[in-house]
Amino acid sequence: MGDQKRPLQPGETAPAFALATANFDGTVSFADLSGRPFVIGFFRGLHCPFCRRQLEQLASVQPTLRAAGVETVAVINTPVERARLYFRHRPTPITLLCDPDCRTHRAYGVPHGEFLPEGSCEQPEWPYGATMAQFLAARINPTGELPEPLHPMEANTILNAKDGFELDEADNAIFANHATQLVGHFLVNANGTIGWVQIEALDGPNSLSIFPTAAEIIAAAGNPGH
Repeated sequence: MGDQKRPLQPGETAPAFALATANFDGTVSFADLSGRPFVIGFFRGLHCPFCRRQLEQLASVQPTLRAAGVETVAVINTPVERARLYFRHRPTPITLLCDPDCRTHRAYGVPHGEFLPEGSCEQPEWPYGATMAQFLAARINPTGELPEPLHPMEANTILNAKDGFELDEADNAIFANHATQLVGHFLVNANGTIGWVQIEALDGPNSLSIFPTAAEIIAAAGNPGH
């Protein structure tokens, strides 16, 4: 799988993949899913409380999507052993795949934020060449759970504490290596082409962790190519 510099767009061919599953032993490949449409979300690891919430939302819309003939798939960049332990206690009906190296995220072009060196004369371009000042100024409260908009790192800490989620060694390693990975949702049509795409925070860091609503996902699945 090659790295895409920009997110794949409707009409483009979806890359193949084969990834270990967190729900059960074994792997699931693109070939296993081909021939019918599926919604696939590429997330940060379990260390991200907003991603955990979005996985729950996907699980809530899964029956509606399945009734429409659309499968639901999620990819998290958490090692499979850690993910299996977590989801053994919090089962999910969606097909949950593990890609701790984010190779599939990059094959689909889900951005990985990069910061310009301090003092750089280059024009900032979020998220591919952002300034640290841009990120430090960000304030978010996408789920309304916080008392006020907070910096994303502070928001993560507060929500993880609220959830009783403690990062283990695997979580900390993923966070250290992939802290700036963004999230992307795609609809893959039955013919293997992209039908719809939504990428997190393309307009700036204040939109971090704002993901598609259940209604948006259902609408996209019902209107492939739009």
